[in-house]
Amino acid sequence: MAYSSQYDVEKQPGLVNPGPDSPRGSLKKNRNASFVESDGAVPGESFEYGTGLYAKCMRLAGKFKMEQRGIERVPEDERTDAGFKALLNVSTMWLSANLVVSSFAIGLLANSVFYLGVADAMLVVLFFNLLGVLPVCFFSTFGPRFGLRQMVLSRFWFGWWGVKLIAVFNVLACLGWAAVNSIVGAQLINAVNPDVPGYAGILIISLCTMFVTLFGYKVVHAYEFWSWVPAAIVWLIVLGVFAHSGDFTNIPWDVGTSEMGSVLSFGAVVYGFATGWTSYAADYTVYQPSNQSRTKVFFWTWLGLIVPLLFTEMLGVAIYSATSLNGGDNRYAEGYTSSKTGGLLAAVLVYHLGTFGKFCLVVLALTIIANNCPNIYSVALTAQVLARWTRRVPRFIWTAIATGIYIAVAIPGYSHFETALANFMDFIGYWLAIYEGISLTDHFVFKRGMKGYAAENWDEPDKLPPGLAAVGAFFCGVAGMVTGMSQVWFVGPIALHAGKSPFGGDVGFELGFAFGAVGYLILRPIELKFFGR
Repeated sequence: MAYSSQYDVEKQPGLVNPGPDSPRGSLKKNRNASFVESDGAVPGESFEYGTGLYAKCMRLAGKFKMEQRGIERVPEDERTDAGFKALLNVSTMWLSANLVVSSFAIGLLANSVFYLGVADAMLVVLFFNLLGVLPVCFFSTFGPRFGLRQMVLSRFWFGWWGVKLIAVFNVLACLGWAAVNSIVGAQLINAVNPDVPGYAGILIISLCTMFVTLFGYKVVHAYEFWSWVPAAIVWLIVLGVFAHSGDFTNIPWDVGTSEMGSVLSFGAVVYGFATGWTSYAADYTVYQPSNQSRTKVFFWTWLGLIVPLLFTEMLGVAIYSATSLNGGDNRYAEGYTSSKTGGLLAAVLVYHLGTFGKFCLVVLALTIIANNCPNIYSVALTAQVLARWTRRVPRFIWTAIATGIYIAVAIPGYSHFETALANFMDFIGYWLAIYEGISLTDHFVFKRGMKGYAAENWDEPDKLPPGLAAVGAFFCGVAGMVTGMSQVWFVGPIALHAGKSPFGGDVGFELGFAFGAVGYLILRPIELKFFGR
């Protein structure tokens, strides 16, 4: 917990309650917190009250200017991320996080895995990204309104206990993607300099990410505010060099059932990558004032997401087209075969620019830090939702623990089970569609907008929904997902009819969303009738 517990208040000598004469006004105690304002917000200074180990850790963190706050509601007077700079903060946050090699690699899958042409692949990139970013933009507007993190907001839909299931999925997704991303970055570094082993590249990326996220919200935003600049310069160099080479090949698209299946399956990958930030969305707007325009937050978030996603993925589609060039040695095909993404980029940069091209590859490898920052900052907040004792562990400690875990996964994964890990993470991505189906249904149908939330109850289990309806609906969504998913190791019966055999077409996220939403529409009224909340 990010402040002393009830037990600590009674047992720790020297603990001072600011009381009604405090500038904060009258503060109250509850079962979870020492000092809580009437609206459920927790003052920042309360984190350092007491003489226990927790308070000592917080005071030490304060000396190094680390963010002490975890999942506690942010008081209005501490929401200082205001004005146009705040909108730029949220926009550049997602711009930097998506203007990375991982996004570029999504575009390569269009032809390498799904055998799409250039034009149809780019249309899929356009429309599925436009769809995928909408939930991220929408939930980003909840941060200023309530001052609560995304996983804490999820308690209003899944309840105190049900949200723990969602938190487990989110922890797995955060750590898994961080591991996969760091492997990709390490492979790029190794392609530039074979003397740098894979584990060294992973350590460089992981420790740099930890350093940024350890300090919290303000430092993460400050890093993301500028890190897109060198990345954008290098990506424009990649675009210019490739365009000047004349190696672009217009791969024609197919028609019929096989084309439909490929479009749906590639669309599922594009959607999953774009919407993957949904479970973090509100984490990066909680320090904005409650009177911040929701329309502006939505638009600037959308702009920060859609521009880098479309640019990098379409660039990936275009550059991969050169692997189909006929005649002689094809350096693009050879590069991709030998080193995947790094080899393909080397065929553009190193072939034409030599040593400077290698420098550009290193810059692109380091963009992974910007992509991993949201994963590692938010995984610490998610860990605090899992149990009361996890909440008593400060956020920055969870950041260090999470870093150690994904390093331990990534280093052996570099040479052994990277492919299996990536497949597992694709599977994890389905859960977000189910999460969105349930949460959006509750928001629009049952809460009927923002006025339906009692934000002060964020930490009161008895005043939150029981969560039975949401968990039941989640498993309905899983049933829909299974029938519609198309993976190498399993193809659902509905997926078989959405494309050409044997893999059909992936409609797992569409059916997961629909089954989850319908299941919640059926179960939530029953839950309200029996529990009244």
